[in-house]
Amino acid sequence: MSFDLAFFAVMVPAVILMGLAKGGFAGLGLLSLPLMSLVMPPLQAAAIMLPILMVQDVVTVWAYRRDFDRRSLTTLLPGAALGILAGYLLAARVPDAAVALAVGLISIGFASSRLIGAKRGPTPPTRPGFGPGTVWGAASGFTSMIAHAGGPPFQIYMLPLRLNPAAFVGTGAIFFAIVNIAKVAPYLALGQFTAENLTASALLFPLAIVATFAGVWLVRRVPAERFYTLIHWLLLCVGAKLTLDGVRGLGLASALAG
Repeated sequence: MSFDLAFFAVMVPAVILMGLAKGGFAGLGLLSLPLMSLVMPPLQAAAIMLPILMVQDVVTVWAYRRDFDRRSLTTLLPGAALGILAGYLLAARVPDAAVALAVGLISIGFASSRLIGAKRGPTPPTRPGFGPGTVWGAASGFTSMIAHAGGPPFQIYMLPLRLNPAAFVGTGAIFFAIVNIAKVAPYLALGQFTAENLTASALLFPLAIVATFAGVWLVRRVPAERFYTLIHWLLLCVGAKLTLDGVRGLGLASALAG
């Protein structure tokens, strides 16, 4: 891998999108790995992105250190640990496309129902529960381990709680900071923290920090109702993209056409 114009042409927008996602506009970050995969293998792209994510986690956790929901973290993290373990054990057996298709279809269904329901009037917030928290925490940990795509399952669990935007983002910041730390050992075991990959990550640290602060600044200026509407639309768009990626990756489009 050479740090040439093509490398930076792909990596700069990928890191900016991930920074905005870390700052609060969850969903945008899912566009980063497909962009990076244009110039490098997907597993290498994920390995380069992990240290960048951890640097961004420091920014978001610090920015939202007083804004988070402790009970939501308590209900999500045990399941996330199981999901990360499953992702490590099954990474070579589960096609990325199958994961993308499943997460995409679930995201579309959830976001569509919430957007349609919003036209009928606001729904009362739900409360965090260990059953749903374990299920969606495991799904988030698994998809995060496979492809840094833990955002949609996390959102599906968190959005119905109707926390204020700062608490929503802050809870996600702490949750994914812990998840990303837990992913270090599996990536080490997979031999992905090479000198080349770590150098690529380090070159992008300054941009990652600036982009994350920009996301935090924007989130704090968006009204709560507009914020949740925007997140639902982002989740719908991301779900559509993941579904399309899954259909293409599994060859379903040609199979159906045939």
